[in-house]
Amino acid sequence: MWTYYPELLAKPVPRYTSYPTAVEFGDAVGEADYARALDAIEPATPLSLYAHIPFCEQICWYCGCNTGAAGRKQRLADYLVALRAEIAMVAKRIGGRARVQHIAFGGGSPNAVAPVEFVRILDRLLTVFDVSRPEISIEIDPRGFTTEWALVLAASNVTRVSLGVQTFAPHIQQAIGRVQPLRDIEATVAALRLRGIDAINFDLMYGLPGQSIADLDATLDETIRLAPSRIALFGYAHLPAMLPRQRRIDATDLPDDRLRFEQAAHGFERLTAAGYIPVGFDHFVLPGDPLAAAAKAGRVNRNFQGFTEDDAPVLLGFGASAISRFPGLIVQNEKRAGPYRDLIGEGRLAAVRGVAVADEDRLRGAIIKAILCQGRAALPAAWADAARPALADVAQRGLIRWDGDELVLDEGSQPYARTIAARFDRFRGTIAPADTAAIAR
Repeated sequence: MWTYYPELLAKPVPRYTSYPTAVEFGDAVGEADYARALDAIEPATPLSLYAHIPFCEQICWYCGCNTGAAGRKQRLADYLVALRAEIAMVAKRIGGRARVQHIAFGGGSPNAVAPVEFVRILDRLLTVFDVSRPEISIEIDPRGFTTEWALVLAASNVTRVSLGVQTFAPHIQQAIGRVQPLRDIEATVAALRLRGIDAINFDLMYGLPGQSIADLDATLDETIRLAPSRIALFGYAHLPAMLPRQRRIDATDLPDDRLRFEQAAHGFERLTAAGYIPVGFDHFVLPGDPLAAAAKAGRVNRNFQGFTEDDAPVLLGFGASAISRFPGLIVQNEKRAGPYRDLIGEGRLAAVRGVAVADEDRLRGAIIKAILCQGRAALPAAWADAARPALADVAQRGLIRWDGDELVLDEGSQPYARTIAARFDRFRGTIAPADTAAIAR
């Protein structure tokens, strides 16, 4: 179904959970810019909130998240005090001018903290912000999930739970430092559904050490049997120079580029054949899921949690390394938990780096998002004129076509969507209209 063009995949490109991406963040943007953006929020602005818990009971070797071991209890307790203080500080600055529609908890593993601590954080969010029946989602590690957690999530009106599954193959679990028997996942899913939480996401991975097509197929068999409403199928990125924990993974045992491509293609074929609707380049949803309705209506968005139906123009992130996004600004909090706590303890906002989003980058970001989320992008005429020759190679391969000035991704283009989108990236691509006056239009 997919054709392998290694020359198009030879150059790594971002996942584009933001544009500009985190690589472009710098310390010229920080606390003062964040404060001005908060002060400029208009009344009744739709708002999404994200709380980051950078701790796990066990550290997985493959993981690229900002997280550390939860064993030092005082350190964890101090962090949660700072997190609640930051939430109150930012909410006071906004003064009730925005309406929260979505709250997400991520990490790390939010269930590395005690259930009562989760309740305290959620209560703080619900108390200090203008909130009315928000969607509430949380990422959890099935290895630390308990009946108490299931009861607390149900009582807290959590609407979606995401499970870090990755693979069901025991030998691969050993190779990536994440051993979790199938029965643990089955028990977690059953406990959630028993208490009325049916919106469940599985995060799966391909490109793992020692992983064969048969290994992936067996994981997909169990996944389809358990029928989560959403599945994200990610490719493992091996970056041991940046992520020292990945040095424990044997790089000689990783699948080559061709096998990675075949695994991604096989996952797409299996999941779509099982009735899942593909969204973007790595998400799959059952027809009754809200993301499926958003995809049908052309309302899919992309943020730091991946593809989503959340369309809030402002996202506020709380906690160490959390990212906040406004139409003209992206800022990131101090990454290290200790310095983050110090900043909050001094009564300061914790944003220390970011990027201002100029008009040209807003346009480029809108084009990139449309390509990735909708599979098509209506371009201004000057941009379409510049894009046609720059995209001639992918057009000749049958991956895109033109409908007037609208760029349309054709069937089988999913593995190349980010490569195509990157051509519009000011920092990595070449597409820009010759008329400089048209650049920001």
